[in-house]
Amino acid sequence: MPIMNKMLERALNTRRSPHAGEDGASGEDEGGEETADESKTRKHTSVAMRVSNYLIRTGYIWPLLIMCIAILIISSLVIHSRDLICISALPSHHVSRLFSGSDGLESDFGSLGVPWCRSKLGKTVEWTKEDLLKGLEEFVPIYETRPIKNNMYGMGFDHSFGLWFITRWVKPELMIESGAFKGHSTWVLRQAMPDTHILSLSPRHPEKYLKKGPAYVDGNCTYFAGKDFVDFGSMDWEKVMKEHGIKDHSRVLVFFDDHQNELKRLKQALKAGFKHLVFEDNYDTGTGDHYSFRQICDQFYIRGGGHSCFKDSDEARIRSRRKKLWEKAVDIDELCGPGEAWWGVQGHMRDDFNHSNKAITYAEHFQNSRFVESVLDVYWELPPVAGPSLTHQTRYDPARAPNPIVEDGRYGLFQRIGLSRLETSVFNGYTQMVYLQVSEPEA
Repeated sequence: MPIMNKMLERALNTRRSPHAGEDGASGEDEGGEETADESKTRKHTSVAMRVSNYLIRTGYIWPLLIMCIAILIISSLVIHSRDLICISALPSHHVSRLFSGSDGLESDFGSLGVPWCRSKLGKTVEWTKEDLLKGLEEFVPIYETRPIKNNMYGMGFDHSFGLWFITRWVKPELMIESGAFKGHSTWVLRQAMPDTHILSLSPRHPEKYLKKGPAYVDGNCTYFAGKDFVDFGSMDWEKVMKEHGIKDHSRVLVFFDDHQNELKRLKQALKAGFKHLVFEDNYDTGTGDHYSFRQICDQFYIRGGGHSCFKDSDEARIRSRRKKLWEKAVDIDELCGPGEAWWGVQGHMRDDFNHSNKAITYAEHFQNSRFVESVLDVYWELPPVAGPSLTHQTRYDPARAPNPIVEDGRYGLFQRIGLSRLETSVFNGYTQMVYLQVSEPEA
């Protein structure tokens, strides 16, 4: 022990200034004279040094060091275990993403391309991200009062907010919905425009669902449902508009949630003179039960569009890895059909809940995109409300989606807006809802 004490004393001495005297200070200036203010220049042995020297001489230094090391180890274990608890509380797919590399990160928004339909004059929507954030803060408490809490197979929070926000912004004189299901979308339209009349077209009347559970039937709505059902394309819209005193058809908002070929619905809406259209299920290429604008605008000449069916391509490898992380991710085998047909769904134009599945050539698919561009004034896809690390959604692949309104890592904002109060299940229904402004092509 005395030998070890001497070694420690030598080690402490070597850490002093090479010009220091015995008390640890030089004591003189360059001319060999003491400086005028000794209180600023002369060092005195500190209390800590005296205590240290005492512990060394008495031999108590080692128990103290061992105690300090033990405290550090225990503190480290406590902090580490807290992190493990946080990680283990996450779903397994999120845990795997923490260690899976760049292809597995939630922040890979748009890395596989986001095809965006081109408008005739390059116009875009008037609202900004700040408007969307303000809208979210206002909509959360409204959404919490919804009559249908568990809207399985219907709209989740993202699209409910999108429909409410767009409707509030457009301020239509009449609202039309094609496809009502249990009436949740009717309720959303009503929250956006409390006094505006609604026309609801649906094969089954929402009141039928009241026998089995929650549903919504609106008192200021004309229902073409059940035995009175008329398909959107078969309606005499000129007559209906006159009955409701609508002279300007461009003051009407039409919401489609009927799982029909969206190109067909676009042509029918144009014929009726409607300008503002919202499509709920704007399915990505290779997915869904109907032909969508997202599919139509997925073209090589559009930024973010077009695909390769080559199995050794970078896209194929990335898609294969993402398939393990996201339920709705599509790998090359699912994306590509016979003859490397990737457009639509493996080269098919689906319609009517996939009851119709017509094969089309790429030339036909290309012409469809050119037609859409000829009538399109504005195209806007609703972004996800928040990043997957915040919402814990798994059902869409961020690599094929635009950046969310509330980005991953912005938990403070997520919480301030009120989104943290909602069940995570309500964020699992995002399918690229899209808003269009359309007009007849110029002659």
